[in-house]
Amino acid sequence: MRVVWLTEFGGPDVLVAGEAPDPTPVPGQVLIDVEFANITFVETQFRATGMGPFPVQPPIVPGNGVGGVITAVGPGTDPGLVGRRVVSSLNGSGGYAERVVVDAAAPFEVPEGVGLDTAVALLADGRTAMMLATMAAPRAGERVLVEAAAGGVGSLAVQLARAAGARVVAAAGGERKLAVARELGADVAVDYRDPDWTDRVRAAVGGLDVVLDGVGGAIGRAAFELLDPGGRMISYGLASGTWADVPEQDAADRKVTLLRPRPTPEDLRAWVKGALAEAAAGRLHPVIGQRFPLERAADAHAAIESRATVGKTLLEVAPRSR
Repeated sequence: MRVVWLTEFGGPDVLVAGEAPDPTPVPGQVLIDVEFANITFVETQFRATGMGPFPVQPPIVPGNGVGGVITAVGPGTDPGLVGRRVVSSLNGSGGYAERVVVDAAAPFEVPEGVGLDTAVALLADGRTAMMLATMAAPRAGERVLVEAAAGGVGSLAVQLARAAGARVVAAAGGERKLAVARELGADVAVDYRDPDWTDRVRAAVGGLDVVLDGVGGAIGRAAFELLDPGGRMISYGLASGTWADVPEQDAADRKVTLLRPRPTPEDLRAWVKGALAEAAAGRLHPVIGQRFPLERAADAHAAIESRATVGKTLLEVAPRSR
């Protein structure tokens, strides 16, 4: 089968198209013919440095999320699963491939009317966005800052905060990304590459009630300073390369709550199901900004790292159904 190999840690060119043996499901497993593979920013960091949540070493086939159709099951596994459209996380690797095997309980069935590409775009990013909405719990009238608001998670967070009745302040880099955030319903959009971006936020809405920090670093710290007493901040990403440096004592002094995600496996599954249900109901729409053929995974990683992408980036492996 066609795959993309991570040959060593380094630049995007270490991702090389190649071949691998077809996997065979054993008892308790299913075989998925992959149509779309997910790419996350964390995967680009892992490719570059080897740092990530899964301790695996090259050469490997990277990728931790796929969508496709179950085409075979292992011995003793329910044959009724064959033909189902599903999305599934993996165990940190194997996703940049035409076929994968997973435990039969791992996949999520894609609701009727939801495209596989949409479902894959919601697998990791939708789960995270639903976590943010659950933990930060924005309320009607609250002022919510969404960093990286035109990214995969941020674009979903804008929609969820808006649906909760919050006043959404979108922060992103560049007019193209700001335009995406406005189209999604952001009330205010600011370019956080501008030195005075926090002044613009204050001029528009005063202080903030909630910060959804997916950037970290100096931007995350500056966003923290915009919070009014009683505000809440959740840091879930470090697109800048570092977490926001916000000591607990600083938060306590300003009467700000720092929310620390510690989800259980049950939480994670519930959030994926919730994101898919919202999409099926027509209330959540992932922005799929870029699609690359499987063999061009290196180009997809380079595009993400260049900050030129908007929304979700997908690999098209063998798209057949929608």
